[in-house]
Amino acid sequence: MALSVQLDPVLEARVGQEAKRLGMTKSGFVQDTLERVLGLKNPSQLLDEICSGTPMGDPNASENVSEKFKVKLREKHSY
Repeated sequence: MALSVQLDPVLEARVGQEAKRLGMTKSGFVQDTLERVLGLKNPSQLLDEICSGTPMGDPNASENVSEKFKVKLREKHSY
């Protein structure tokens, strides 16, 4: 769902700077921030999960990385 929010120029510039610093889109940065503020995402809990040593995500994600990357690049740059 789309949401339009008006920001003053200084705040918009800061959002853009932080998003760029983190390698995110402005939209992704705002969404991530809202999730944390609203308690939907807890960085401390994520750190605990990572440190626990239990498998997370796709255990095969690191297989064939080079080939997967080439496929993504071809998809992105095919005209």
